Amino acid sequence: FLFSFGLMAQNGSWWEPQFPFSGDTVTIFFDPTQNNEMPDNVSSLVLHWGVNSWQTPPTSLWPPGTVLHSDGIAARSPMTQVSPTLWKIAIPTDTTIWEIDYVFNDGTPGNPGPNWAHSTGGADWLIPLTQTRLSAVILEPEVSNLFGHPLRSPFFTVESDTVHIVASAVANATELNDLSLYVEGNLVVSVTQDTLVYDFIAMDYGIGAYLLDLVAVDTTGFADTTSFAIVVNPSSISSDPPPPGVEDGINYIDNNTATLVLFAPYKEFVYVLGDFNDWKVDPAYFMHKYEVNADSVLWWLTVSGLNAGEEYAFQYLVDGDLRIADPYTEKILDPFHDQFIPPNVYPNLKPYPQGKTNKIVSVLQTAQVPFTWVYSDTFQRPEQKDLIIYEMLVRDFIANHDYQTLIDTLDYLQNLGINAIEVMPFSEFEGNSSWGYNPSFYFAPDKYYGTEEMLKTFIDECHRRGIAVIMDIVLNHSYGQSPLVRLYWDDQNGRPAANNPWYNQVSPNPVYSWGYDFNHESPHTQAFVDRVTRYWVMEYRIDGYRFDFTKGFTNTPGDGWVYDPSRIAILERMADALWSVDSTVYVILEHFTQNSEEEELADYGMMLWGNMNYNYNEATMGYHENGKSDFSWGYYGNRGWSQPNLITYMESHDEERLMYKNVTYGNSSGNYDIKDTTTALNRIKMAGAFFFTYPGPKMIWQFGELGYDVSIDFPCRVCEKPIRWFYFDRLARRNLYKTFAALIKLRKENAVFRDPQTYVSMWLNDVNGRKRIMMIHPEMDVSIIGNFGVTTQSIDPSFVDVGWWYDYF
Repeated sequence: FLFSFGLMAQNGSWWEPQFPFSGDTVTIFFDPTQNNEMPDNVSSLVLHWGVNSWQTPPTSLWPPGTVLHSDGIAARSPMTQVSPTLWKIAIPTDTTIWEIDYVFNDGTPGNPGPNWAHSTGGADWLIPLTQTRLSAVILEPEVSNLFGHPLRSPFFTVESDTVHIVASAVANATELNDLSLYVEGNLVVSVTQDTLVYDFIAMDYGIGAYLLDLVAVDTTGFADTTSFAIVVNPSSISSDPPPPGVEDGINYIDNNTATLVLFAPYKEFVYVLGDFNDWKVDPAYFMHKYEVNADSVLWWLTVSGLNAGEEYAFQYLVDGDLRIADPYTEKILDPFHDQFIPPNVYPNLKPYPQGKTNKIVSVLQTAQVPFTWVYSDTFQRPEQKDLIIYEMLVRDFIANHDYQTLIDTLDYLQNLGINAIEVMPFSEFEGNSSWGYNPSFYFAPDKYYGTEEMLKTFIDECHRRGIAVIMDIVLNHSYGQSPLVRLYWDDQNGRPAANNPWYNQVSPNPVYSWGYDFNHESPHTQAFVDRVTRYWVMEYRIDGYRFDFTKGFTNTPGDGWVYDPSRIAILERMADALWSVDSTVYVILEHFTQNSEEEELADYGMMLWGNMNYNYNEATMGYHENGKSDFSWGYYGNRGWSQPNLITYMESHDEERLMYKNVTYGNSSGNYDIKDTTTALNRIKMAGAFFFTYPGPKMIWQFGELGYDVSIDFPCRVCEKPIRWFYFDRLARRNLYKTFAALIKLRKENAVFRDPQTYVSMWLNDVNGRKRIMMIHPEMDVSIIGNFGVTTQSIDPSFVDVGWWYDYF
């Protein structure tokens, strides 16, 4: 085995004996003050541990392949405190054990899994146990055989340096005869004692990769060999600029060639590892460095000899210890989550290169067959003022959570009458089952929903039916899986490093903050954002974006509520860049700031979310005191806006469902009880009449048209929700669907409900729940009346003229 003393103190732990044999009792020591993820003053410590045995060959390090205890989880063993800053525990082994895996915890239970997370953190650590009576051990430099071949995890140096090698032979009940070191098969030093020292002078060997073998032989002739590699890099790196016309990411030159470009200032060197070089560090895949200035450095390499149409997995190895996928990759392979994607969702998914690398890898493929668009090139997007948007989370809309099944539901949506579908984030996010607001790879569709071709087919089918597709996208923050986060990371403080080109170290918003905050004032972030928004419009024919939490697109300190000229400038710049690609693309903001700022953005042509969930739900539940059920703010004219760019909604993914609150908290009077399902559904119909009918774009949340009544918090806010398509077979619920469809049809066929020139007068603040909307238009006058109270009442419809009036329902 290979091991370095340097590893033993990095997490604050070490063990005795230093080089244990199978059958030894191993005592693990831990100093919490030396571990950045553990508080110094812990009152108890638990070791979560398991052992890997020759009798149960492992498939990965932890926890698969682990000999577990009878309760099906790794052992949780309390540690003993031997001093204020030192804890210990003894772990017995037998002759079948070859490895102990462990993590620390302050005693708070965690959930088993590939990335076992504890309340105070802690990385997985392992102790190799020697099976044989003699072992050749490398003490210096720090080397590893984690990926099965020395050249997959070598030690790096430069021409001007000397590598000091210290090695030892560890014997158990035997005597050493000699200890020898070979470089590329040539003996360079041999000793008869148990310690060997050798200076590898890089200049004597030159630039390249070198295999070294340490061989220990005992007096009986038994030998043990440990192999490792040293790679000598050039002392200085300079290069011509990359080929003309290439940009950051994967550039396909021809059917057999691709040029890879990585923007990474402040780095020392970068290699490309992949299927094309068996994941070994090879000087032929050492990336060229093109330095515009200290803050702008491109690493690039042209890879040739690729098989046309074949998928190749690859990573960048940065500074010898960081492996990242290409930030611009259009497909990734995930070692933990891909295995849980059903083959019918993503057929023939390329296997992850298990045992050759770790973390997420990117995929390149030359000679890809272009998708044939049938309807999208001629599709005319609905005008912004006419939008009826259906927001959906694919995971909770169809059980198969795939685009092919989603295509099969389009009749249902088309018959409802919506003309746009807003799909919650579907670029690669962390894990599989998610709302999608934890993005990591911004150019790759998440495979949990299907293939790239299936996604394009879904979009094309939507366009065939006159339905626009709006992509919910998260450019406020990322999480730790993102290569842009990992490339510049402050490990000591657990946050993006100060020199990260894209992220703030700390979010300027102390109230609303998720993940790691993009610095939207950075030109690097702006360039990245423009690449992302251009890509989906050009490659996938996306019709627009709903930008998540645009309130956070600023470095102005505070909770984001007050008028912020800097934020306005950032958003206008972003919109202009997108509209320069396609002037008709929708720009929708989840903003929620002062009205003056939202009005300015609306005047610029952007649409903004208008959350009226509370007011509509108070009305449907039958509560009206203090104006709580007033809908007036849902009409852009009542906000003083000149442009109808307010997207009003009664429900979104973020709000409690109207029906759930109706049947749980609804008001009553005598025999009239809103908790009754039929009554509750009728109240949703009435809300619809006061929602779809006044001018301005509208949005509904999935299954709101069927009176979905499962709480947003069941079983937790972001957990998977039960999918209840059988509601469509229930007469009262289908009648709600038909009512929504009739209202949408009425809206589409009559300009009074859509035209910004319509005169709108609202009386919506009656303490008894009586409500009225009057609308006057050259083509038609409308009076909408409703009793949102719980007793019989009368209301004046305020007809504006004499003549024939028609009751639509």
